[in-house]
Amino acid sequence: MAEPIVVSRRIAATPDRVWALVSDVTRMGEWSPETTKCRWIGKVKRPQIGARFIGQNRNGKRRWATPCVITGCSPGRAFGYRVNVGPIQIATWTYEIESTDDGGCVVTESTLNLENKVVAKLGDLMTNVKDRAEHNRATMTVTLDRLAAAAESAESA
Repeated sequence: MAEPIVVSRRIAATPDRVWALVSDVTRMGEWSPETTKCRWIGKVKRPQIGARFIGQNRNGKRRWATPCVITGCSPGRAFGYRVNVGPIQIATWTYEIESTDDGGCVVTESTLNLENKVVAKLGDLMTNVKDRAEHNRATMTVTLDRLAAAAESAESA
């Protein structure tokens, strides 16, 4: 199994503020350079374990959708989801939020690839990503930087 990819970022905003932003999946397109938008599917339209959403993704001219289910939902502390394509589990994504003594927090985004080699190769071809680990590390860094900018500007407003 692949090793998890982990990126952390200090954010000068409260854990509750950051959690509210990251758990609002309809805003993920604002932070992520790969996910362009997300929409809730099913009856539950808010962050709660078992709620489902679909992410629309883009890499250059390639576009694809990822069905997701929320697997972790602890306000102010953690948010996570699993990407499935049919019965095949593709990856898990988590955001852990730790408060700091100055009222801010550290957000750690992590992902774990759950695909077997055949499914991973098909995914690489579909998304035009040659090194998924390096690609995710780079996009996660951008995501956390954008999340920080939004959270910090909202805190100061």
